[in-house]
Amino acid sequence: MVSAKANCKSNGNTHMQDLIGRTAFVTGAASGIGLGIATALSRAGVKVMLCDIEEEALATAVEKLKLTNADVDGVRADVSLKAELQAAADATVARYGRVHILVNNAGVGGGRGYGHWTDAGWNWVLGVNLMSVIWGIEIFGPLIEAHGEGGQIVSTASVSGLIAGPNPGYDVSKYGVVALSEGLRTVLAPRKIGVSVLCPGVIRTQIMNSRRNVPQRFAGKIGSPPPTEGPLAEFIKALQERINNGIDPLYVGELVREAIENDWPYIFTDTEHEPFIDKRFAAIKQGFDRIRGRTPRR
Repeated sequence: MVSAKANCKSNGNTHMQDLIGRTAFVTGAASGIGLGIATALSRAGVKVMLCDIEEEALATAVEKLKLTNADVDGVRADVSLKAELQAAADATVARYGRVHILVNNAGVGGGRGYGHWTDAGWNWVLGVNLMSVIWGIEIFGPLIEAHGEGGQIVSTASVSGLIAGPNPGYDVSKYGVVALSEGLRTVLAPRKIGVSVLCPGVIRTQIMNSRRNVPQRFAGKIGSPPPTEGPLAEFIKALQERINNGIDPLYVGELVREAIENDWPYIFTDTEHEPFIDKRFAAIKQGFDRIRGRTPRR
């Protein structure tokens, strides 16, 4: 791994020279990838405000990190509500003064396949996975710009943001995070803000148990839980077993820390899905090849 004093460069613009003493705001930070990122950043000398909807898990995470002499704190928020995310930002500024790093990590794996959609299900998944990222950048971007010291925005998408699977709500939300990150990278670089998108593979998290955090306003409205028998149930069981043996979230956190130091545009956790991504882009290229040489009608 690169040291915490590595240079960050993007399009010729130098960002953070040193992570020590910087401040980060991390959503979905009480467990999984978010906690891995918060841990890795705190070990690099970053002051971290952990944000999560699970109050008890958040308190436990903050307490454990404080035992390592990390300068961390916690704020509870449902990031699918803009007002709560704004309040969390206000709390972060009140606690630390300046923010240099935004990690839009909160995510849920809810939603059902075609034929089982509900408006509430879409609103929940898109609210947490995509709208909170949009609002996070809207709220924290100006805070990072204000001090002129440079910074980084990291947003968690997924390999499902590059290759769609059987969960349309999740896939659509993650494709959106990829598009948002790609588009903003060139826009924010001149403002000394780097933009990275994290596309993890199979990580050891609680993503399959996302329904534990369904907000009260959506209770009973997001559709029935996945079946417990049949082909889909077997698929879900196999996926859960893979997740249970997945990549360590702290390893992902270390990758994210390195990416922030070096302003990586894309952060991948492994090469398992690379052939499927190659296949997708080959199919796109084939689409262009089919019409190559034709003159469009005007």
